[in-house]
Amino acid sequence: MVQPLANPAPAHHGGAVVNAAATGTGGGFVEFADVEKSYDGRSFAVERLNLSVARGEFLTLLGPSGSGKTTTLNMLAGFERPTNGAITLEGRSVDRLPPYERNIGMVFQNYALFPHMSVEENVAFPLRVRKVARADIGPRVSRALDMVQLGQFADRRPSQLSGGQQQRVALARALVFEPGLVLMDEPLGALDKKLREHMQLEIKQLHVMLGITIVYVTHDQTEALTMSDRVAVFNAGGIAQLGSPDELYNAPRNSFVASFIGENNTLVGTVERIAGKECRVRLRGGGEVTALPVGVSEGQDCHVAVRPERLKPMAGGAGDNNFSATADGHIYLGDHLRLLARLQSGQILTVKVEADMARAAGVPVEVSCSPGDCRAFPVDAGKGAPPSKS
Repeated sequence: MVQPLANPAPAHHGGAVVNAAATGTGGGFVEFADVEKSYDGRSFAVERLNLSVARGEFLTLLGPSGSGKTTTLNMLAGFERPTNGAITLEGRSVDRLPPYERNIGMVFQNYALFPHMSVEENVAFPLRVRKVARADIGPRVSRALDMVQLGQFADRRPSQLSGGQQQRVALARALVFEPGLVLMDEPLGALDKKLREHMQLEIKQLHVMLGITIVYVTHDQTEALTMSDRVAVFNAGGIAQLGSPDELYNAPRNSFVASFIGENNTLVGTVERIAGKECRVRLRGGGEVTALPVGVSEGQDCHVAVRPERLKPMAGGAGDNNFSATADGHIYLGDHLRLLARLQSGQILTVKVEADMARAAGVPVEVSCSPGDCRAFPVDAGKGAPPSKS
């Protein structure tokens, strides 16, 4: 059994850390307060960032290239200094501390292993730099290598290992000095799909067993949803939404998150009326749909998002929102199909169906969904909400 290298994590419930910091109410293990970063003095790579990370939490910074996630990680690591604002770790400001004084472990995409050193020497390096007693180095290195199941490879050089094994060495090196925080920057980006999925499970298992705090950067939404307690979705230098994987997938707050997290069909239209918790949208190209309004007003152009699995092929259109369409082929994905249904307007809806529900091209189909499965967002909501502590 793996023995903890750090303080145990707070109790988890339903995949999320249960304490005040996890819900963004302040007092977190890591705090960003109005943090900004500008490289040219005119534009901001990160703007007005407020973020709280709980002790023991697995928080992923997710977003497209240039969204600010890596810059945020680099400021926390000490590789970049904030232009404005403050970053604290365990209540202590780290803005002026060099990286080696922050007690932070780092795992990079390119492994950053020393090629002339053995696996054992690579893992021991952080301990030697910190002048740990020689008698303690051997047992701690052995323990770290055993954690990542590489004890038998201690004498090998990095070039004699596979990509997955090299990444495990990098992980052991980041954990061996018992850091309070581990930062991971696209650590699995260089691995093939099967190995990447295997390493996702290994890293998550280590997180749970050791109780370490992890801040993880990726542009892979599946990776973020699979591994994280919470995900901060970055866009245009700020957080478009912060929440659990379930919240982001099922209750996106803006059109950017709806389109970036998972697969979505997007219909364009205009809000005709809002009644209670629902709105009626007249679609461009004809037809209407009832949806949940998210920041829209009557008369406003909007995007209506609906997931492929929420659309159902139904004879006669038995649901609240019905679409007459024509089968335009399908995509085979093993356990299910993606049925392509072309609307009269020419737009194609993607519908998740069972593998035996293929339809020949040109065959009429009726597609239906409920209002609760549709969300109407303002067309101009692509950048999401301003960064906040919520």
